[in-house]
Amino acid sequence: MIKLEHVSKSYKSGVIPALNDVSITIKEGEFVFLVGDSGSGKSTLIKLLLKELEPSSGTITVNGQQLHKIRRRKIPKYRRNIGVVFQDFRLLKDRNVYENVAFAQRVVGTPGRRIKRAVPKMLSLVGLAAKYKSKPKQLSGGEQQRVAIARALVNQPKILLADEPTGNLDNKNAWEIMRLLSEINKRGTTVLVVTHNMEIVKAMDKRVITIRKGIVTEDED
Repeated sequence: MIKLEHVSKSYKSGVIPALNDVSITIKEGEFVFLVGDSGSGKSTLIKLLLKELEPSSGTITVNGQQLHKIRRRKIPKYRRNIGVVFQDFRLLKDRNVYENVAFAQRVVGTPGRRIKRAVPKMLSLVGLAAKYKSKPKQLSGGEQQRVAIARALVNQPKILLADEPTGNLDNKNAWEIMRLLSEINKRGTTVLVVTHNMEIVKAMDKRVITIRKGIVTEDED
């Protein structure tokens, strides 16, 4: 589902590269943690997978597509197969829960009748069906992150990238989010989670890829 072959990324010549000769293969349906210190290259890797950045060298293949062959106008279509969840939720503050999730479908031109079916289904999955009229400021941090996950999944992407999804949450809410991501993975979605939370990583017993200074130093199932 995701394959990086000898991928390097330098932001300036002569500076230590953000990623240095990274090769990783993630199979369809896997749940993988990506860990490492700040500045180790984790965020760069996520941006490369989203085609927000281009590698300096090497090739990246996602869902059978070689990213360097995707034309600029086709990038939005490519990104529809990737759901993304961030640390800071990135919800539309002036819209309610239902509208925040529906927005992801409206952007890609989903017909109204399909939105009316898909959004309640997604909110039920994340346990927020009763709060569909609430604005983000009326929700806890954990609930806001669940809305963000529902929005990321409503277009049924094959891959979910979660960049520090528990970074702004207390321990109880962090575990709720991880249980939800695990459930989503069991339903067939490939999940890649970037995190600093080693307590969660150790307890979940999943594959862990460690990056230090742009180099993959460990890859353990």
